[in-house]
Amino acid sequence: MEFPRIIYQTAKPVAEVRTRIEEAAKAKGFGVLAVHDLGAILQSKGMPLSYPAVVVEVCSPRHAKTVLEVHPPISNALPCRIAIYGRDGETTIETLPPTMLLAGFGKTGLEPVAQEVETLLKEIIEAAV
Repeated sequence: MEFPRIIYQTAKPVAEVRTRIEEAAKAKGFGVLAVHDLGAILQSKGMPLSYPAVVVEVCSPRHAKTVLEVHPPISNALPCRIAIYGRDGETTIETLPPTMLLAGFGKTGLEPVAQEVETLLKEIIEAAV
């Protein structure tokens, strides 16, 4: 069984998509907490990856505070991660749906926050593709 994912594809190169994701995230009030260049990391360990792969970690402070005040274990699902990888001339951008992640914690009442974050993540990715 696969995890549900939010997936977009584009012909734009990984580096351009990464930059556009970071810009769009900031424009939507998210902070860019980290960028993990998986290709460079694996290359430095002597394990080159055959395609570019980057993970951008983003977080909305307002939304994070809201869910953490209700249920601290939700910190396991923060920050939101957006994977960007290029294969066969196409760049894929994907993330796990916050609604699915939050549901896994069994806390009710946070669905509207998760849905709002999910909508914003889609808008961020759509601005990049």
